[in-house]
Amino acid sequence: MAPPTGSADLAHRELRNDVRTFLEAEICAGSFTPQCDSWMAGFDPAFSAKVGEQGWLGMVVPTAYGGHGRSPLERLVVAEEMLAHGAPVAAHWIADRQTAPNLLKFGTEEQKERYLPGIASGTTFFAIGMSEPDAGSDLASVRTKAVEDGDSWRLTGTKVWTTGAHLAHAMIVLARTDNDESGRHGGLSQFVVDLPNPNVEIRPIRSIDGAAHFNEVIFHDAKIPRSALLGARADGWVQVMSELAFERSGPERYLSTMPLLRAWAERLRAQGATPEQRVALGMLTSRAWSLRRMSLIVATELAAGRSPDVMAAMVKDLGSTFEGDLVDVVRRSSDIAARLNTEDPFAELLAHSLLHTPAFTLRGGTNEILRSIIGRGMGLR
Repeated sequence: MAPPTGSADLAHRELRNDVRTFLEAEICAGSFTPQCDSWMAGFDPAFSAKVGEQGWLGMVVPTAYGGHGRSPLERLVVAEEMLAHGAPVAAHWIADRQTAPNLLKFGTEEQKERYLPGIASGTTFFAIGMSEPDAGSDLASVRTKAVEDGDSWRLTGTKVWTTGAHLAHAMIVLARTDNDESGRHGGLSQFVVDLPNPNVEIRPIRSIDGAAHFNEVIFHDAKIPRSALLGARADGWVQVMSELAFERSGPERYLSTMPLLRAWAERLRAQGATPEQRVALGMLTSRAWSLRRMSLIVATELAAGRSPDVMAAMVKDLGSTFEGDLVDVVRRSSDIAARLNTEDPFAELLAHSLLHTPAFTLRGGTNEILRSIIGRGMGLR
């Protein structure tokens, strides 16, 4: 993506300054404490509503659906600042990042009118129902079934790692609706399932730090209306691939641990840095910058209506590796022991970052799956 020039560049700088001013005021007011991985673990519906009031959600959604009709690059400016400041954006993140564009591209008019205004105001949250037990990141192995029942569908199956399902107002569920002899990718459809539902069971999955933002979601022959079908029947694989490009290429892949890097840089600035620490800080910063350029290229492709799934897989593969490397380099290069429940905020931030690291290369597709996609795109498979 070519950098903006002239009035566009000025507008983006003004927007970035506005977001920074807002976030710094929220931090000073005690609204939140910066944390790593805030887009996964920082659930704060009240904060999401504040962001919505600023007009910083649903930015690329047309005004006719309650959005703001702004550009993908403007949305990226806001997302970058939210992540770099470690703001609690998890409640609205999935809905704003991928559900809104998915509904705009594939949804019915009824679905757009029903869900998009709430997404833009930061009051309607979504979860993703793709991964399943024993299937890992192999989405084509989906066993959840949707069967027609008069004017309804009935869903049976289990989804796992559904972030925020216990707080979400709806989730988009990938299910098998048809037998397609052409391959495993055929016969899949997606549904918009309102929550709560009496026949949808949501069980928390506790992570190593004791938090429970992941869930197991079980569909007990759950009845949903016919209008819940997203787009065309058996078009689910195409929809998922389009959606995953948004999920895999976003700035969270290189900024989720940026609060730790910023805190370390501030600590070095105040206390002085060794030559080795300066080199480590410079290397991490240059890698983050390179990933940002790649993410911008993907954003350009998506804005043009193309599906850059191979480049998005590259960003996710390299970005999730970077997330963990950053934590490891800071841990090895600093003289602070990571500790929870301590008065040293840097030691606490480092400890939480370490506990989140194992998940970096798993969510959104394991690195092995991503490299398979890249290899296929390069004609190597």
